[in-house]
Amino acid sequence: MSSPPCGVSNHDGSSTSDSDEPKIPLSQFYPHIRCALCCGFFIDATTITECLHTFCKSCIVKHFFSTNRCPTCEIIVHETQPLYNIRLDRQLQDIVYKMVPFLEAYEREQMCNFYRKRGLEVPKPVAFSCAAPPVLKRQKKDSIPQSVLNIPPELDVSLLLEFVGAEEGVSNYKPLERPYVRVSGEATIRHVELFIRRKMGLGPTCQVDMVCGDHLLDHYQALKDVQSSVGAESLQDGLLVLHFGLVLPSQS
Repeated sequence: MSSPPCGVSNHDGSSTSDSDEPKIPLSQFYPHIRCALCCGFFIDATTITECLHTFCKSCIVKHFFSTNRCPTCEIIVHETQPLYNIRLDRQLQDIVYKMVPFLEAYEREQMCNFYRKRGLEVPKPVAFSCAAPPVLKRQKKDSIPQSVLNIPPELDVSLLLEFVGAEEGVSNYKPLERPYVRVSGEATIRHVELFIRRKMGLGPTCQVDMVCGDHLLDHYQALKDVQSSVGAESLQDGLLVLHFGLVLPSQS
């Protein structure tokens, strides 16, 4: 988006210019838009689902050839197949392309040259071609209007997170203001715990115990497996009810 020309007057008669707007150097955002493995800007930003650290796709795939731990926090991503627990972060990649001028065009040019030098066909998402506009069908007058909010089909589990209390000695936590969450059935209890920790501002010394029905849940369990194993007793108006409490780690 282009900036307003210098000398433009406001309604009160005062003039504004580009110098009035604070300018933040791009280097301040480097910790959030650069890969810790190659030290370059994210290309095909890919996030580890267990710890939410992000890297270039090619960098993290090469890294997992020799280890199954996150390069940043060294958590075990998966015992045998760490590539199962990485996902493309398209929103973050879009942000990087918007913040770094010409990066997207340069990367596309590099990819096109790579395929052309090898006599290969350039993949359609990379090729610069104008697609024909879609043909819109005329809507019937008596048709029912669609909902404005379209929920992605992959978000197939609705959660109700009920806080049952904190053990004596646990303090300085915020209330969970929104206990209703819609997530993918592929998400694990560990992901729900990370969500609770972030929203309630929990410290590393606080432990989150989660229960569904009479079952104490493990971090590795997927929500779809929890829902199928516990059955109808875990549902309340179509919501999977998870009770959680805050405790201190047990002293061994």
